[in-house]
Amino acid sequence: MGWLWAIIVGFVLGLIAKAIIPGKQQIPLWMTTILGIGGAVLGNAVARWAGVDTTAGIDWWRHAFQLAGAVLLVWLGEMAWLAMHRNKGAGQGRSRA
Repeated sequence: MGWLWAIIVGFVLGLIAKAIIPGKQQIPLWMTTILGIGGAVLGNAVARWAGVDTTAGIDWWRHAFQLAGAVLLVWLGEMAWLAMHRNKGAGQGRSRA
């Protein structure tokens, strides 16, 4: 059940991160989900380091750190995806005569 929740939370965080980042992102949905999961893990680690990982009510700070981590990772993933696909298509379509 833990993996299912990780996928669901990662999917939601990834979609929210894509909505926050300006412009249209080209990364596929599966990568958005994986980066969202990574953002949740990163946010949990930062919240634990800051000492706000567990509170009496809703863990707003932990969720904010998770979202910030997801935004960061989705943005970095988008840059890497674009760089990878820009280089792949650079030599195509040219013919030497």
